[in-house]
Amino acid sequence: MVEMPTIHVATANGVRSWETGSRDTGPRDTAGGPDVALDGRRITGLARADDDIWAVADHRELWKRSPDGWTLVVDVDGSRATCIASIDGELWVGTSEAHLLTLRDGALHVIDAFDHVPSRDAWYTPWGGPPDTRSIANWDDDVYVNVHVGGIPRTDDGGATWAPTIDIDADVHQVTTAEGLVLAACAEGLAVSADRGGSWSMRTQGLERTYCRAVAVCDDGVLLSSSDGPRGGRATVSRAPLSGGTFEPVDAGPGSFDGNIDTMCLDALPDGSVAAFGTEDGNVYVSGDAGANWDELASSLPQIRRVLVMP
Repeated sequence: MVEMPTIHVATANGVRSWETGSRDTGPRDTAGGPDVALDGRRITGLARADDDIWAVADHRELWKRSPDGWTLVVDVDGSRATCIASIDGELWVGTSEAHLLTLRDGALHVIDAFDHVPSRDAWYTPWGGPPDTRSIANWDDDVYVNVHVGGIPRTDDGGATWAPTIDIDADVHQVTTAEGLVLAACAEGLAVSADRGGSWSMRTQGLERTYCRAVAVCDDGVLLSSSDGPRGGRATVSRAPLSGGTFEPVDAGPGSFDGNIDTMCLDALPDGSVAAFGTEDGNVYVSGDAGANWDELASSLPQIRRVLVMP
């Protein structure tokens, strides 16, 4: 049996999952509704680990889905879990107040060196509270941790040492990587680095609004969400060649949406065969052709916090 790509959506009431059709036929008929797991729990993060999935429930629990089903692995004490990523078989967990943990031998361990990143004293939030870790990505041995608002510290030795990269005031909302590039959805556009974060350029060409929250690489292109600002409004997804060029808005649903298409609510398979995004009002849109055309997959879901596309 050939498994089809699956779209998993983390919501305020469980994980909703849809199996898509083949690359030729696009999403399958979903009249029967999605599969639902971890019903009754507020799911605030999802991450792929080979064929398994990790989930954060209620900011306090880490669950893992394997072929045998979902299992509660460990509770998160103290800080709230805000983001997760599986890197070389190890789970990295970002938390409130900008701490970083790893899961080893069934227990969570603090990465002490992350609490001493140069420039940490300058991290902040616009509302005056402590910053949080917001997203995590890697390219080979380089791991990038996005702090809001604190830039993107980088490590290349498993977290033993860290160095700042992008300017803190770039106001990064999500970091991802592809083809040796580091890409960051920022308050003023898409920041791109081709030298592991040593230098950055800002891409805004074609964007009607430059306040960006989510970014995903899709085949030889990049998908980017943008809106009027922190409170959202006229939120859209645009696409452009990964190598550079002009962004063009995609034709999905009404074209623009209230609120924001938020951090980690936009995802795609690297080959472009499936891409998906979720809106603040609970709608999910899916593309089977690298973002050229989109169909509505679901509507009126509980609050969406993460969209994950699995091959």
